Amino acid sequence: MFITRECDYAVRVLRALAGESRLSVNEICEKESITAPFAYKILKKLQKSGIVKGYRGVHGGYALNRELDQLTLYDVYTAIDPDLFIIECMNPVNVCIRDGQNGAPCLVHRELAEIQSELWSMLRRKSLKNILYTE
Repeated sequence: MFITRECDYAVRVLRALAGESRLSVNEICEKESITAPFAYKILKKLQKSGIVKGYRGVHGGYALNRELDQLTLYDVYTAIDPDLFIIECMNPVNVCIRDGQNGAPCLVHRELAEIQSELWSMLRRKSLKNILYTE
């Protein structure tokens, strides 16, 4: 797993929305140097996850639906990429074919599972407010 450009831009979108009552997609794009098609794609995922709220109409746009102190990088990244795994076999849907083969555990799988757990913990350790507004 790599933290994709889409995940990075999702944080930028939230940074643009921080402290604003509502912004249009064009305003978000201008503030954060994101193309409109990419911003729409990201905003759709953020809206589906409940992180942002969309408004229709002439005065439409987007606003934060959750406070930055309630959001972590983990929340944002998993909203954009629900399969946030460092390798396929970390996903419970994809069974590690080596783990348990011939009655022996896959030691590499076990090590990577520990790394995966640490990564998730680190992505959850600070709120976006702490990250975006450090003193």
